[in-house]
Amino acid sequence: MRITAVPFSALDTLTAYSLWKLRQDVFVVEQQCPYPDLDGRDLEPETRHVVLDDDHAVVGCARVLDDVDEWRIGRVVLHPTVRGKGMADALLHTALQVCPGRDVVLDAQEPLARWYASFGFEEDGAMFLEDGIPHVPMRLRQPASPA
Repeated sequence: MRITAVPFSALDTLTAYSLWKLRQDVFVVEQQCPYPDLDGRDLEPETRHVVLDDDHAVVGCARVLDDVDEWRIGRVVLHPTVRGKGMADALLHTALQVCPGRDVVLDAQEPLARWYASFGFEEDGAMFLEDGIPHVPMRLRQPASPA
């Protein structure tokens, strides 16, 4: 297994297609949440795609967005064949490595809030429904930079 964090411009065609297919297979088909996954943010130069690759097959990914005042992690997904094997920890650790100096936010599916809390994330608002799935806004606070 190999994990990389790269901008869109560094993704080869097969990898880009594979990560979008994985997100569609899990979020749209498995979780039955039709939503506009291709929202234009994948293409932003500051966006980082965290890709978990197993012998040239994308089996996990996450997306890190630069929201100016904070980083936003989303689209965290694993292929069913690698779930429960600790790969999500490695994926999130890599995503956090590309988030220097600012708070990191995400919207956790409610059953995963405790897992995100194990990385230092705290609930940062009320639970809400997105596509019929309960989500919890969470924040990982970064120490303030010395003036």
